[in-house]
Amino acid sequence: MDWNTRIIEEFRANQGKVGGPFAGRELLLLTTTGARSGLARTNPLAFIRDGDDIVVIASKAGAPTNPDWFHNIRANPEVTLEIGTETVRATAIRITEGPERDRLYAAMVEVMPGFAEYQEKTDRVIPVVKLTPH
Repeated sequence: MDWNTRIIEEFRANQGKVGGPFAGRELLLLTTTGARSGLARTNPLAFIRDGDDIVVIASKAGAPTNPDWFHNIRANPEVTLEIGTETVRATAIRITEGPERDRLYAAMVEVMPGFAEYQEKTDRVIPVVKLTPH
């Protein structure tokens, strides 16, 4: 069983709580529609809130390429979010830029300091995405 599958199963079995390196941290499950396959794809992600919006970061732990889920939301912005015990539909409204992107990335680093290292590991500007629940 791969890393994400274990986290997803633990999340769903424990009302949105997981242990290990994510103990005490808020995670969500993001389900996207595959850009090429059209199949549902679920990924556990750290998140923060910005007003009514949910903010996720396409870090891929500092890899040189964006994660697959990022490509999926660009092709199909309608997603499902599982936060705690709640499941909601949302729209990936935009990829933030400039000062807004920097503010939100810094806010994530405050919650999960490892995100600072992710940006240092890559030459790409890691995308910060706002999701609006509906």
